[in-house]
Amino acid sequence: MQGQDHSEKHWSLWLLGSLFSVFVLCSSLWLSLMLWVQQPLGKIGSIILIGLWLLFACVVLGIYFTKHLISRQVDTVLYLLAFLVSLLAYLSIEPRQDRDWNPEVSRLLSYEQQGNQVTLHNIRNFDWQAEGQYTERWESRSFDLNDITGVNIITSYWMGPKIAHTLVSFDFANQKPLAFSIEIRKEKDEKFSAIGGFFRKYELSLVASDEKDIVYTRSNIRGEQVYFFPVKMPQAEAQALFKEYLRKADELAKEPKWYNTLSSNCTTLVFDMAQAVSQQQLPSDYRLLASGYLPDYLYDLKALDQRWDIQTWYQRAHVNPRVRDTGQISSQEYSQRLRQGLPEPSSR
Repeated sequence: MQGQDHSEKHWSLWLLGSLFSVFVLCSSLWLSLMLWVQQPLGKIGSIILIGLWLLFACVVLGIYFTKHLISRQVDTVLYLLAFLVSLLAYLSIEPRQDRDWNPEVSRLLSYEQQGNQVTLHNIRNFDWQAEGQYTERWESRSFDLNDITGVNIITSYWMGPKIAHTLVSFDFANQKPLAFSIEIRKEKDEKFSAIGGFFRKYELSLVASDEKDIVYTRSNIRGEQVYFFPVKMPQAEAQALFKEYLRKADELAKEPKWYNTLSSNCTTLVFDMAQAVSQQQLPSDYRLLASGYLPDYLYDLKALDQRWDIQTWYQRAHVNPRVRDTGQISSQEYSQRLRQGLPEPSSR
């Protein structure tokens, strides 16, 4: 019996030690990445801080595996306290509205509404030129939500087939289309990092834009591969989705929020808004995270015209061949090019 008790105790200690080791390794990796992204002491100082933490973690594990019970307990408590303090310091980082923003996201969307009559302010309509240069232009436009004739999902690929940026545009009977994009709010000279998006690096931004601006800059200036999908959506839901964007604009104006690469990004937030206005429960799916496959998800939901298979949809929806050399055409003609050869969206 004593031998069995000793064996069970040995097994329990081994399991506990293994779990603690995994926790130390994972938490140290997380903390190192967070420090690298946030750089609280500047680049050199943060590298030194990362090195000190990794040294501390190695010492903790070394002491833990000396197998002295009291040393283990003190060792464990000391590490947990140190990590908890670091975690609380990270969670205390607040998003802000007063940074030196990149001009593309420098203004907040605002609006005035009377029933279904809406006037939006700070709609972006930049005139983009070669090498990412642009003439800055912001506009106000008025819309009657009763005039919504369709909703379109636009996916833009810049790093392979699995990841895409998702935009939503609305068609109107008596007004040019309007596109919405949920993205990071970059500071001047700041670049996007998917890893940085996990660690409170970027505030969240909602951009309302002319299609000639926000699609053109991706397809023609940045060379991303852009696909345009008219979707089936009842007009009542289309109106409600537009209003969800207005609600999101209110939220961000009152309180800035963090972008998160996994949980609060251009696709998951659109899904949350669509779910809020949908008359049926939309199924959760890995393709909401692997956003490049969002069109496949929409096809399976029968939100895309079923007369084409999904491979045909990708071929027909690819807009890059249709918008080459379109820098001098009007905004209205550019939007027509995006829709060329595609079924009209259904919102009636």
